[in-house]
Amino acid sequence: MLFSELNLKPEILEALENMGYTELTPIQEKTFVPILSGRDLLARAETGSGKTGACGVPLVHMIDPSVNAIQALILVPTRELALQYVEEIHNISRLVKVAPFAIFGGFSMDIQKAKLRDGVQILVATPGRLIDFLYNTTYIDLSSVRTLVLDEADEKLKMGFVEDVDFILSCLIHEHQTLLFAATMPEEIDRLIETYLKDPLRVELNKGQVAPQSLVHHFQYTGPRERLKTLIEYLRGEEISQAIIFCNSRHHGEKLLAELKGKFDSLEYIHGGLEQSRRTSIFDRFRRKGITLMIATDVASRGLDFSHVSHVINYDYPSGLESYIHRTGRTGRMGRSGIAMTFVTDNELGALRALLKTNRIEPVWRGSIPNLRDPLKKLKRGGNGRRYSARRQNRAGENRNGMEGGPWQRQWMKSP
Repeated sequence: MLFSELNLKPEILEALENMGYTELTPIQEKTFVPILSGRDLLARAETGSGKTGACGVPLVHMIDPSVNAIQALILVPTRELALQYVEEIHNISRLVKVAPFAIFGGFSMDIQKAKLRDGVQILVATPGRLIDFLYNTTYIDLSSVRTLVLDEADEKLKMGFVEDVDFILSCLIHEHQTLLFAATMPEEIDRLIETYLKDPLRVELNKGQVAPQSLVHHFQYTGPRERLKTLIEYLRGEEISQAIIFCNSRHHGEKLLAELKGKFDSLEYIHGGLEQSRRTSIFDRFRRKGITLMIATDVASRGLDFSHVSHVINYDYPSGLESYIHRTGRTGRMGRSGIAMTFVTDNELGALRALLKTNRIEPVWRGSIPNLRDPLKKLKRGGNGRRYSARRQNRAGENRNGMEGGPWQRQWMKSP
């Protein structure tokens, strides 16, 4: 469906055209009409599927410019996502008289108060900073909110924001629309749904296929001591426009930065311990393609849209299934192609097997293929570029034991 086919305000259609948006993504096509009709919504879609636009466009259309009050409230888990959200809404509303604004921690409340005093109609907020304003000031009045958006709801639960969300929603005692968006649906979300959503329309795209379909999932089996050397060889051998290299801790990121400095130009490191101004500066430079390689902790794994990223590299194996989904979702966004490379050691073979089975990922192996049916046997060798079912892989390993595999092989995983 085309945006031009929707009954949107002409100014919004013109802004969307200027942004290069012509066709709706599947999540937008399924949610626009229900949102515009005022219905509560529960939407699950892969990261990078256009959820921000799915909220932003109908919200801007529904705002009454004559009412100088907060009419839409969007809760997001991180400062970076708040900035990205408000920028997207600003671009959509550029030609209409709608005032969006974002509040988040790590930034002067006095400056934020000044903007709130001038008038805001769409407020994007992190839960902690919003509660600071509600408890300690009179600058935020939620009585005119007609639509509440809980974006990245699964991440809010993971980060421990449940009590904060409960408090904020308890302040909305009047009738309003609630929209809940998430890439994954852990069981803990059920309580939020039952408590705060009224007969919601459920939209679930790519059920059972939670990894972005435009991604190619590459893996390389290596030893812990060879991982750095393997990464350097990979970076030098690949055609990379931009890459995010994920580490599981700030300490690991610092060590990797020290190892890569001097070997690669245009290198930066982003983590949660940086001052907000520094983090914002790095993200802005990365979006403008001023940085080629960005080492990152999971602060960069949620919701942020880096459209030029060609590769996501898991230098440290992700801590869980959801972490893999959200890290790799930084590439292959909005249908663009992308490569996710993950380095795997013996300790992660069991977790990898569960990942491939649960997320229905078809892995592309660089080098040797480990034995995922029986991790204790660790390694089986495959032939050049051949596809293997789990059984054929085992037979091939028995028949060709000791032969080196080709540079790339595909492995099809099936349930045992």
